[in-house]
Amino acid sequence: MKIPHLRWLIAVALLMAAVLNYIDRSVLGLLAQTIQNDLHISDQQYAVVINSFLVAYTVAYLLSGRVVDKLGVRLSLALFVGWWSLSNALTGLAQSVRSLSVFRFMLGLGEAGGFTASPKAISEWFPPSERGIAVGIYSVGGAVGATIAPILVAVIAVNYGWRWVFAVSPVAVGIWMVLWLWLYKKPSEHPYITEKERILLAANEIPAQAGGPVEEKLSERELWGRVFREPFVWQLMFARLLTDPVWYFYQFWMPKYLQSARGLDQKGVAIMWMIFLAADAGFLISGFLSGRLVKRGMAAPAARLRVMLPCACLVPLSFFVPAAPTVAVVIAIGMVVTFAHTAWLSTLTSLVIDIVPGRILGTAFGVIACGSTLGGIFMNQIVAWFIGHRSYDDCFYLMTILHPLALVLIWGLRKRGTPVSAAQLSSAAAR
Repeated sequence: MKIPHLRWLIAVALLMAAVLNYIDRSVLGLLAQTIQNDLHISDQQYAVVINSFLVAYTVAYLLSGRVVDKLGVRLSLALFVGWWSLSNALTGLAQSVRSLSVFRFMLGLGEAGGFTASPKAISEWFPPSERGIAVGIYSVGGAVGATIAPILVAVIAVNYGWRWVFAVSPVAVGIWMVLWLWLYKKPSEHPYITEKERILLAANEIPAQAGGPVEEKLSERELWGRVFREPFVWQLMFARLLTDPVWYFYQFWMPKYLQSARGLDQKGVAIMWMIFLAADAGFLISGFLSGRLVKRGMAAPAARLRVMLPCACLVPLSFFVPAAPTVAVVIAIGMVVTFAHTAWLSTLTSLVIDIVPGRILGTAFGVIACGSTLGGIFMNQIVAWFIGHRSYDDCFYLMTILHPLALVLIWGLRKRGTPVSAAQLSSAAAR
């Protein structure tokens, strides 16, 4: 039996994993005020809980990429998803800030792996012109999960209590696990791939082969040294350190802002689904835009940076949130900001896939993604300080400069060009 367009089914499976990931991650922020009241947790202690997750997330990003490169996408992603689902279920049993921090630390150890395995899967299963769209598809899962989470919380927490919210994901993960282990294999090994799709993806083997023998001869120490010596790894890592805190803020602190500064109750916070719906659109549309530029002949890195430019101009609209007269205006601005940020984030992920050799992609992506969690840790401390000593307003003002600074940092990467020549691609397609 052959399955046409098998690569798109794999993208859907990655999408489902990301949905589960962000449901598990987002519910804590949505339940923050309720949990704080029940467990007598201060804002500073809440920041500690979030940072427990982010510290583990940082360590896991650094190491999980290497796990993916060693074990392969199929097995490593199944292990990561199973671990984070168990950790999230345990969160519902927390009795204090200490146990809550431990369970969120465990969650962070698993969740990072989903976002080092997924880019590797895209590099194996999609040509450069489709990678932006594929990254957008699985990335939108995060926003879909974050969109579902407020509704889930509103229904379950209001009627049964906050602890039962954390019991939902294990059942869904069991179903996903069976589907994933049946579906995923490398294109060259897959029994259900059509010959047409196999020829299309043969070109993907060239970058891996070009860099593969070198990586095979490197020791672990030499391999890590090579990754850390690449200037673009540091550029992209600092770009994520600067910009990902915007996304973390909307997940972990925006619901609290709507409650404490704008007067919404637990049920009213469900309006956050509108912000995350806009984020969904950003993930998807950015992939189509950069993919279209690649199909027109633009080098893939240049196409990604071309799309990221307007995103960096829209995120600074955060400046106007504090002066917004109504909650509706706050939500409208938040929708524009999250749309622009997720378009930026999805395109940056595609940029990493474009310029990193396939055999070390998981390792390099994990190092780059550490910038995301480090930025989140710094952000949590800054936000907690602002709330305690000033106000939320300064958080929104600070967001206005982050993406422009990051764009300046990585703008030169547009000149890298594609790692595979047209002649190589034609040769691979002819095989």
